Amino acid sequence: MPCQLKIEPNICSCDYDGIILVSGCAPGYDEPEPFKTVLFSAAQIDSALGVIGAVLPINLPAKRLIYSPTGPLNMDYHDVRSFAEAATKGVKRALKAGVRCPLFALLPDIRFENVELVTLLGALEGFYVMQVVSDQETLLQEYPLFACVNRAASMIPRHAGRIIFLTYEPPNPACILETVMFVGKGVTYDTGGADIKSKGNMFGMSRDKCGAAACAGFMQVVNLLQPPTVKAVAALCVVRNSVGENSYVSDEVITAKSGTRVRIGNTDAEGRLVMADALCHIKEMALCSVNPHIFTVATLTHHAILTAGRGYSIAMDNAVARLVSNAEKLQASGETMGDPFEISRIRREDFSFHEGRTEGDDILNSGKDSSGVTNRGHQGPSAFLIMASGLDKHGTRSGTPLKYSHLDIAPSAGDIPDPPTGAPILALAKQFLFRDCEEAS
Repeated sequence: MPCQLKIEPNICSCDYDGIILVSGCAPGYDEPEPFKTVLFSAAQIDSALGVIGAVLPINLPAKRLIYSPTGPLNMDYHDVRSFAEAATKGVKRALKAGVRCPLFALLPDIRFENVELVTLLGALEGFYVMQVVSDQETLLQEYPLFACVNRAASMIPRHAGRIIFLTYEPPNPACILETVMFVGKGVTYDTGGADIKSKGNMFGMSRDKCGAAACAGFMQVVNLLQPPTVKAVAALCVVRNSVGENSYVSDEVITAKSGTRVRIGNTDAEGRLVMADALCHIKEMALCSVNPHIFTVATLTHHAILTAGRGYSIAMDNAVARLVSNAEKLQASGETMGDPFEISRIRREDFSFHEGRTEGDDILNSGKDSSGVTNRGHQGPSAFLIMASGLDKHGTRSGTPLKYSHLDIAPSAGDIPDPPTGAPILALAKQFLFRDCEEAS
C-alpha cells in the first residue's frame, strides 16, 4: 500500500487507528508506559505472548496495540535481523486486523546497533504488497486472452501462469509529475502452441520472457533511485505457451477484457494475447493517474530482427505519444546510454490487417503466417494491442487521450548463447528517472 512517513511526537494523536510495537524483551518489563502495563497484564493470561504476539486494546486514541515480539534472542547467534522480521510480521498482522493508518513505536535496544532503522525498514517491507493474480477462475474472468494462452500450461501446477503487478509511489503523492506504466511479455517458454514451432525454431524460446524481465529490472532501478516525482507501475504477464490436450487453437473466438471479440489466427502469436488484457487494466488505471504514459515491452516478432538487426530495440508510438515525440526522446536517451533504438510508425494498414473478417469476431490476432513473412510484421501487433485493449478509444480526438508506446525488443534482448542484455532498461531509466537524480545533484 502507498504510505507516507512522518515523525509523530504525540502518542495520543487521533490520526492513527493502530500502534505497532516491536520488542526484543519479555512483554511488560522494559517497554515504556502505557505499553508496559498493557503487555504485563496480557502476559499473565497468555504464556505465548512473548513468542507470537497479539492485538490488544489500549487506552489511547488509536485503540489497538499490535504487539510483535522478536521472541527470545540468543546473543551468540541472533542479530538485528530479528527486529526487521518482527516488524514485517507486525505490519502484516496490523493489516489483517483492519489497521490502515498505523503508528509505529520504535524502541532502542542496546544489544544491537541501528535497531530503530532496521526495524523501520522491516516495517516498510511489510507495507509493500506485490499483487499476484494466479487463481485460474479470476484469470478466466478478468484476463480471458491471457487465460486462453495459459490453458494448456495450467494443467501442470508448476507451469500455471500468473500476472504480477508492481507499484512504486513517491512518498509525497502530491509531487507526482508523471506516471510510467508497463506491461511486459513474460512467456517463460514458447512452443508455439498448437501452431507448433518446428525445424529447431523452438531453440532459445526460454528468452521469450525478456520483456517482463526488463520491466522488473526497470522497477528495481526505480526502487534504488526512489524518484520523488515519478510513479511507476508494471504488470508482468508470466505464462508458458505450451501444447497439449487443452491447448487453444486457431479459429477460437475469445472475448477480451475490453469486450472486443478476438479470433485466433495463429497460436504462435501469443505474446500480444498475453499482454492485451493487462494492457486494458493498466489503461483503466491510467485514466485516474497523473500524466500517464503506457508501454508494452516484448520480444514480440522475428520481423523486428529482420528490420532493425541485432542489438536495436524498436519503438512505436500511438498518435498521442507521437505528439510529444516520445520515440525520438527514447532514441536520444538510448544513444547516450549505449541502448540504441530504431523508430517505426504505426499506420492505417496495421489496423486494417487485424480487422475481423467473419461473423462473430471484431479483430484477428494474427494472420496464419509468421511475422517474418508478413508485411509490416512488427508494426501490426502494436495496432492489435491498441484495438484489443480499448486504447483505440483514447486517441488524440477523444476526451481522454492516452500516450502509448510499444517496444519490440526481440532484436536487442540477447539470444542464447549470448547473455541477456537488459535492454531497454537503461534508455527508459535515462528518459524517466535520471532527471530527478540530476536535479537533486
